[in-house]
Amino acid sequence: MEESTPRFLDCGETALSVEFGDSVDPAINARVLTLDARLRAAPPQGLRETTPTYRALLLRYEPLEISRDALIAAVDALLAPGGIEEKPSRSALRWTIPCCYDPAFAEDIDVAAALLGRPAPSLAQLHAGADYRVYMYGFAPGWCYLGGLPQALAIPRRASPRGPTPQGAVLIGGALALIAANPMPTGWYVVGRTPERMFAPRRDPPFLAAPGEAVRFEPIDAETFLALDARAAAGETVARRDAPR
Repeated sequence: MEESTPRFLDCGETALSVEFGDSVDPAINARVLTLDARLRAAPPQGLRETTPTYRALLLRYEPLEISRDALIAAVDALLAPGGIEEKPSRSALRWTIPCCYDPAFAEDIDVAAALLGRPAPSLAQLHAGADYRVYMYGFAPGWCYLGGLPQALAIPRRASPRGPTPQGAVLIGGALALIAANPMPTGWYVVGRTPERMFAPRRDPPFLAAPGEAVRFEPIDAETFLALDARAAAGETVARRDAPR
């Protein structure tokens, strides 16, 4: 696929996927997010909803108000001739999210460490030392998918799903990382847990970190986790948003 030429794919009769590539890549994701921002700022009549993913933007529309061809024309009009560039403001700030790697909260860290051939403390140190990018929310409300996992921590997903994850589970699977917002079976490995709520329906906005923003994990001990978890349960945001190093 040419970088400047998106592919338009039908998703049923009322949705269209605008695909910018076929890999998990920051530049591709930046184009997705910039088109999303432009459509939200000036939505054509009949566009009902936009959903960004790693490499594509899903457009849900009302075909009685706008045709597929007219929607594609509206998208084409927003695409700059040289391609869409990421807005610098998206990466100007970074979320620092507390994460406990104690095995009592990181249920799979010993198993994952053994599969990766390294001690659990080394896994935690590598995981916490990386800079991540929020690519998308998906699978379930608040499930935050991250790129930037160190190659040394890339691990095949389980052959069969494990039991439900705890709220705030921090997981790795394949070459990606993930923060789970609610209990759910998964084939990923729980290597930590954050007391922060990535999804809080009463918060404005309800999702903590926006796609395109940066994330870093800050190791905390079990006692600190319990204290921060109580504060987060009361509605406080316990993650920090600051300038990247």
